[in-house]
Amino acid sequence: MLEIGTFSAATAGGSWPDGWKSLTFPKIPQHTTYSLVKDGEQIVVKAASLASSSGLTREVQVDPKGFPVIQWRWKVSNILKAGDVAKKAGDDYPARIYVTFQYDSAKVGLFGKAKYEAAKLIYGRYPPLGAINYIWESRTPVGTVAPNPFTDQVQMIVVESGSTKLNTWLTEERNVYEDYQRAFGEEPPMISGVAIMTDTDNTGEAAEAYYGDIVFKGNAD
Repeated sequence: MLEIGTFSAATAGGSWPDGWKSLTFPKIPQHTTYSLVKDGEQIVVKAASLASSSGLTREVQVDPKGFPVIQWRWKVSNILKAGDVAKKAGDDYPARIYVTFQYDSAKVGLFGKAKYEAAKLIYGRYPPLGAINYIWESRTPVGTVAPNPFTDQVQMIVVESGSTKLNTWLTEERNVYEDYQRAFGEEPPMISGVAIMTDTDNTGEAAEAYYGDIVFKGNAD
């Protein structure tokens, strides 16, 4: 087992576990607020968003063949009225888990390579080849896989939907290896990062969510 987000070992109001840092976007000035709080007996991350977007991220190196299953806990206080996985205006979620995958030049064409090389010049490193978003959707059926309305390099997978499980801690498990194959139609490269994000910048709504520990489980776990 690989421990990725050991929030339960942190201190309420304290600093983030090693490797975790803020993820912000240049064109979005309003940022979601993240804090370590005590919920029951556990220390967890509380996210509060008001027409805002940002995340918390950690760079990792995980082989999805050796550690194919991601497990996490989350709790959501409300769903978004205008949330819609198919529309740019609805691309907001009270809770989502990002898994990003490492750039591999063998997996992109000539035009794609040029874009990645240009991005490396600007940012000092290659951006991810692709990403999976595990999301809590407003009404789209659980199990739906859809391209992000802004880019098909990000595939959205609906893990929870609707309001019947609000205010309840849920433990989720997904086989990232199989999900990548299903979403992108090929073998996944190395996992390069994990992020949590609560965002409402497109809908202009408010959302509150809580995130517990995140681990990757191996075939023997």
